[in-house]
Amino acid sequence: MEAIILAGGRAERLGDAAQGRPKALVEVGGRPLAEYQVAQLAGAGVDRVLVSCASGKEELFETALGGIGPEIVAVGEREPLGRGGGIRFAAAARREPGDVFALNGDELVDVDLTRLLALHRESSAAGTITVVPLRSPFGVVELEGDLVTGFREAPRLDEWVSCGVYVLGDEALERFPERGDHETTAFPELAAEGRLRALRHEGLWLTVNTPKDLRLAEEHLAANPGWP
Repeated sequence: MEAIILAGGRAERLGDAAQGRPKALVEVGGRPLAEYQVAQLAGAGVDRVLVSCASGKEELFETALGGIGPEIVAVGEREPLGRGGGIRFAAAARREPGDVFALNGDELVDVDLTRLLALHRESSAAGTITVVPLRSPFGVVELEGDLVTGFREAPRLDEWVSCGVYVLGDEALERFPERGDHETTAFPELAAEGRLRALRHEGLWLTVNTPKDLRLAEEHLAANPGWP
């Protein structure tokens, strides 16, 4: 089993906290962010990880993430291809066709990857994505007419959002754009054809974009030593 980690982010919003590293290699809990993804993938039986990164950063990723278990192969993009283009470009470096995990290198997430793969294969879908419940970024005022009846802080909403953790078969990868975002192109097409499935995930999903996100990630790891 192979996997693709998207690691092209430059950590601009993290400022000095990034210490000049690509975002996927920013340290959290003393380890690069992407190292947590590699460890989870290894636990799901992955033995080869393709890292989609900027050209010139290949050796940096292979050195930082090597030795964990899976073989690390960095695939450098000479110019930004977007998320969908990055996945498609990296997928061309697979040893053989077949299902592949794909995830973002700048997140802490505790998706059960073995369960995700099983759901994908049981359904014979072209692709299977992981979705998480959407929470309002604001507190909500409850009303009856013009009477305020209560307040709810950042409530869970009825909608679900993709958290960027997938299993993709060859059919899905062939639909991915050479440049651009697959969630506005390939995925809507597959959904319209009934070829896309979803795993509902209620657990951890934390994207590290800002110093506040970095602090939350550090707090999670401090409270959960040995994770994942």
